[in-house]
Amino acid sequence: MYSLSTLSPLYLLAGMSAFVFTFVLVLLALWLFPRLGLMDRPQRYALKRDAIPYYGGLTMFLAFLMSVILFVPFTVQLLGVLIGLALIVGVSFLDDMFQVRPIFRLAVQSVAAIVISLFGVGIRSITNPLGGILALDHFQVSLFGHTVLLLGLLFTILWIVFVVNSMNFFDGVPGLLSGISFIAAIVLFLLSLRVGHVVDQRQLIYLSIILAGCCAAFMFFDFPTPKILMGDSGSMFLGFLLAISAIFAGGKVATLLIVLGIPLLDAIWSIIRRLLHGKSPFSGDLNHLHHRLLRAGFSEREVLVTMYGISGLFGLATLFLSSYQKMLALGAIVFSMLLLSLLLFWRMRTKHRV
Repeated sequence: MYSLSTLSPLYLLAGMSAFVFTFVLVLLALWLFPRLGLMDRPQRYALKRDAIPYYGGLTMFLAFLMSVILFVPFTVQLLGVLIGLALIVGVSFLDDMFQVRPIFRLAVQSVAAIVISLFGVGIRSITNPLGGILALDHFQVSLFGHTVLLLGLLFTILWIVFVVNSMNFFDGVPGLLSGISFIAAIVLFLLSLRVGHVVDQRQLIYLSIILAGCCAAFMFFDFPTPKILMGDSGSMFLGFLLAISAIFAGGKVATLLIVLGIPLLDAIWSIIRRLLHGKSPFSGDLNHLHHRLLRAGFSEREVLVTMYGISGLFGLATLFLSSYQKMLALGAIVFSMLLLSLLLFWRMRTKHRV
């Protein structure tokens, strides 16, 4: 059940502030980044266009940080999230600049997951869609004066690493990640407003609406034809925050799995495909779903509308589904991927016949 009485004007002010901060910082970046040489390298990907400002994720990170400091009540858990986020953005920026080794990125992502767990944010149980809850408290250790659930920590690391890298893999069309992340953040915001939560949702409400504001502003510059690109510092920033939001104040993992179903399934298939071809799972290629849609004749905007539509439709549905129904929705996401694959096959055959 949802109630307008739970919608504080401060929540909306936080979202609007994040929008304004991001908008202004991107305008500043458009002026400053070319002077600092913070540009993309289109020749690396055989793109025939001029270089445009890169590293746009830094603007969202700074706008998010400013908004959180202004609006979000401070707690130890929030401090852990900000430290983990700084680690993720830092290693992503280094990767944008120098292309660091994948094993180093994975190590830092794992450390970020461990940090937030030590600060009290993590997966402690798994809901059985058929009923009941599986507690992950069977194995415990004391680390730096904190009790750590080993199984919970393992699931937290796997969840964060998976979502962060899935979002990075899917960053192939301008506007794709900022738009899907906006939809996911709005869904988490609305879900957190629902009456009857056992765990206090105020911090998550703030974090999700602030993230939505950052994404909405960045879309003004990221939508085709883009004036700035977010880079790994942006895609992994978004992936980390969405992964954290799903476990920050009660389990919303199933909801995020549904809203981000297409990017997450695309990542799983990409990893399997690369391993079958004897390649590293982190070796980049142009065979992601959005790339295949483009080769089939879809325009970038048509790709975005398709992805936004699927994410938005399933995201809206999650607001009213039970745990069991969410499991069925996950199956529907897989079915949607199969339909897209059939559509691609048909479009490619038609294209070759012409």
